[in-house]
Amino acid sequence: MVPWNSFALEVIYHVFGWLAFFFWGVSGYPQVILNFRRKSVVGLSLDFEILSLTKHFSYLIYNASLYFSPVVQKQYFDKYGYKQMIPVAANDVAFATHGILVHLIILSQIVMFERGNQKFSYFAIAIVVGAWFGAAVCFFIALPSQSWLWLISIFNIIQVIMTFIKYFPQTFLNFMRKSTHGFSIGTVLLTFSGGVFNYSQMAVQSIDQGSWVNFYGNIGKVLISLVTVVYTCILMFQHYVLYPENKKELVSKNSEETIQPLICASPTDQQIKPSLKPM
Repeated sequence: MVPWNSFALEVIYHVFGWLAFFFWGVSGYPQVILNFRRKSVVGLSLDFEILSLTKHFSYLIYNASLYFSPVVQKQYFDKYGYKQMIPVAANDVAFATHGILVHLIILSQIVMFERGNQKFSYFAIAIVVGAWFGAAVCFFIALPSQSWLWLISIFNIIQVIMTFIKYFPQTFLNFMRKSTHGFSIGTVLLTFSGGVFNYSQMAVQSIDQGSWVNFYGNIGKVLISLVTVVYTCILMFQHYVLYPENKKELVSKNSEETIQPLICASPTDQQIKPSLKPM
């Protein structure tokens, strides 16, 4: 590790990093709690969850390899220079690990709770299968030459692509339903905050080292923050500006649709109606 030039900036760097981990880490819990209270995942895009899980798995492979493996670190220094710092911190590894656990919980809720007519799309399933198949092919390509830095960069690219794609199903679902009911705005606000602190952490490190290689040396971390901030802004715009009044209407409509079949299916009503006909 390259030493810090400023102790104050080092402290700020770690504070920003763990703040990003905290906000991103707890961002999944509002959705978990909302699903549990409603006993339903209607309004939450299932494609969003399966793409998010793939993203976190690939992100964990990249972060853990670069943070723990001396071989990968040496290859990084050989490429970018020994004066540069490893652009992955402990909070990055912790975040990816925690994210996997949270999304596994939500996927279990999808299995247990009411999901209406929502289902995983063939398009999302094909993307996930294609991503892992491509990663497997790259592993066998990297194996003869031991190009591990190149290999984990593939996982970094996968997680960036998943970040680009995963928010679209949720924004599209909100657009089709004209409501964000069922998708926690708390998750959006916390995710936005995490993206801001993640950028701030990288900026502090770059200022201390007097070099911006921290950004282009870890383009995945840069893009994930940028895409996260942009998409969460879109989701906040949908929630607070486009569809602020439709949430109550949708709840009432869903309640009516739930009650109506019970009334129609009542055997008592079916027995009474014929007796009211004139002789």
